[in-house]
Amino acid sequence: MNLKDYIANVKDFPKKGIMFRDVTPALQNNESFHFIIDELAKYAKEVGANVIAGPEARGFALGAAIAYKENLGFVTIRKPNKLPREQITEDYDLEYGKNTLCVHTDAFKKGDKVLIVDDLLATGGTAIASAKLVERLGATVAGFAFIINLKDLNGLSLIKDYSVKYLVEYEGE
Repeated sequence: MNLKDYIANVKDFPKKGIMFRDVTPALQNNESFHFIIDELAKYAKEVGANVIAGPEARGFALGAAIAYKENLGFVTIRKPNKLPREQITEDYDLEYGKNTLCVHTDAFKKGDKVLIVDDLLATGGTAIASAKLVERLGATVAGFAFIINLKDLNGLSLIKDYSVKYLVEYEGE
């Protein structure tokens, strides 16, 4: 399946000069959505994940579906002021700003093998911040799974020590 047929290209979003790769059409279409979930669920099995984690917001949709398909638990990685119980935080840089991610302190246990799932890999800030949260709580990052890798933004360099799966790549477009 050519997923690029289901990904919308939005020029100058969220700011001028950014070409936003919008995966929502791929999630709206039953065939492409099933393809995405099936492929990333296979990867979860390959890396031996026993927990799936997804950062806000598209990581929620993808991660929860994969966790359900593989009969695994799912952990939400949230933005600030969204979690009601004790949490840890990690600051990171985006391709167009800064942000913080948070997770409950009881989200992962020692021995957990966590697959971190998100829609795309850009500069790698969200991915590496998610990994730091997982590892600070004593779990292991089994790998990362994305629909898209934006090659020119070099996010793979930040997570080069981890196993990574992506379904489609954009370069210089």
